[in-house]
Amino acid sequence: MSATEPVVPASAPRSRLRALLSLVCVAILVYGADQLSKHWVVTTLPERVSEPVLGELLQFTFVRNPGAAFSLASGSTWIFSIAAAVVTVVILVFARRIRALSWALLFGMLLGGVLGNLTDRLLREPGFGVGHVIDFIEVWGFPAIFNIADIFIVSSMGLFVILTLRGVRLDGTRESAVRADDVLAQESTVSDAAFDADRRRDRG
Repeated sequence: MSATEPVVPASAPRSRLRALLSLVCVAILVYGADQLSKHWVVTTLPERVSEPVLGELLQFTFVRNPGAAFSLASGSTWIFSIAAAVVTVVILVFARRIRALSWALLFGMLLGGVLGNLTDRLLREPGFGVGHVIDFIEVWGFPAIFNIADIFIVSSMGLFVILTLRGVRLDGTRESAVRADDVLAQESTVSDAAFDADRRRDRG
């Protein structure tokens, strides 16, 4: 092994595998919860009739949404279907680089939520790619009706902001720690150079 070749920690493959399994498990749980809840809504609730859960604070109101999350941009279903497919591919590509459980949780929530709504757009009426997403959660004071997939998509975005502000990278390291290591390495290099210079002067 050459002196310049990077040394990969022995635990790296295990960390990567653990993160990948965590991502997959979270995605499956989110996707399953989303699809099961939508199946229950479609088979149980009448459309556009509010069913109180916690009085007016929380109600279940079954609606079919042709737009994006929270009923935004109705009539652009194909665009959101393509965007969801692209996001899915990007997550699968980045999954191989993740070793931090926090990022695995983030991508798992995002993947499960995106696939949940994408399944609706691909398989539900009125047709492939333009299917309407099932929304049913209505919260007092909130301007839109949403579903479980929407909750996890938004939660993953919030977690993304937190991890980014804290400087946590996909491999679990932090930018501040990396910068500190770089500074120490530079100081060590300078010290070694000064020591060598002193030795040469002493020999001279």
